[in-house]
Amino acid sequence: MTAQESQPTISETKNNNKKRHIRHDTPGWKLFLAYDIFMMFIIVFNLFCLCANAFLMSNFGNWFFDTVNLPQVLQYYKTDLHPWVIKTESWFITFLIVELLVRWLIAIINKHHARWFFFPFIHWYEILAISPYLRFLRLIRAGVIAYRFHEMGHKVIPDSIMKRVLFYYRVVMEELSDRVVITVIDGVIQELDTSSSHKKIIHDLVDHHRDIFAKTVAEVLQESLATELNAQRHLITNNVGQIVRQAIEDTPQLTQLLRLIPIAGGMIENQIQNIGQQLGENITQGLIQPFTEGSPSNPNAMYQLISTKLSQLNIENQRLEQLVESVVYESLESLRKQVAVKQWQLEMNKNDQAKD
Repeated sequence: MTAQESQPTISETKNNNKKRHIRHDTPGWKLFLAYDIFMMFIIVFNLFCLCANAFLMSNFGNWFFDTVNLPQVLQYYKTDLHPWVIKTESWFITFLIVELLVRWLIAIINKHHARWFFFPFIHWYEILAISPYLRFLRLIRAGVIAYRFHEMGHKVIPDSIMKRVLFYYRVVMEELSDRVVITVIDGVIQELDTSSSHKKIIHDLVDHHRDIFAKTVAEVLQESLATELNAQRHLITNNVGQIVRQAIEDTPQLTQLLRLIPIAGGMIENQIQNIGQQLGENITQGLIQPFTEGSPSNPNAMYQLISTKLSQLNIENQRLEQLVESVVYESLESLRKQVAVKQWQLEMNKNDQAKD
């Protein structure tokens, strides 16, 4: 049993919404802490003995002891100590099996996990480490215990080593995840290149995003076009009014007709021009007003109608299909390039620059 399983940790307490305070000064907690230390020690010692045994029983070990003129020491190990190493390894494996079963039983009784059969899946590395061919996995348990001590404030592992271990852990995980993602993206690109149904895939992709596209276009129109129309409203209405006024001035038939009226003809002509200018400005104001109403979170009806019609465009058009295909391919390629960037290498270069 370990301190983690015999007593809930702080993270487990948060996850289960149990507001209980864990005291680290009780005799029971100290006992389990001592047990964890004992397990970490015997695991490391066991692996050290096995590594030493592998070295001493190898051809390189024979060559080394012959070179240093100590073959009798190696012979003594092979005849007297090696059988004990093999025997203690079998005892240690038996101890690990019994210890694992006892911890599983304690976990079931104390309901440490949501289901009783979760234990072997959570502690998979301990089960695999029982096998003689996977002994190296025992280091994971020792590392877990050491990391737990580190979280509790006990500096079992120096901060420099901890940072280095976490850095290499992130390197391994990033390389693995990047390779998986790049493989998937390459597979998608190859499928689009070779499959005769790639157009259907692209069409389904477009159809799936039509609603999002409509909402986005409506918000963009509301944010950009409505704001700009509202800002330029006065200038636009004045320009339209001036255009109408100029149009009236440039109508020779009306000018000639008004000049036939003595005295009042000029006044009437000027008044008609003013009325025309006013009409142009009012009409322009009326046309602009519906496009300036609403907000980005609730676009006006005109922009919603425009965006809905745009989203319902039929892409059964060669030019449009080429555009959509180009967007899909370039998006996948951009994603591939971004995934290929090694973040751990950037971090390492940044640290090197900081040191310099």
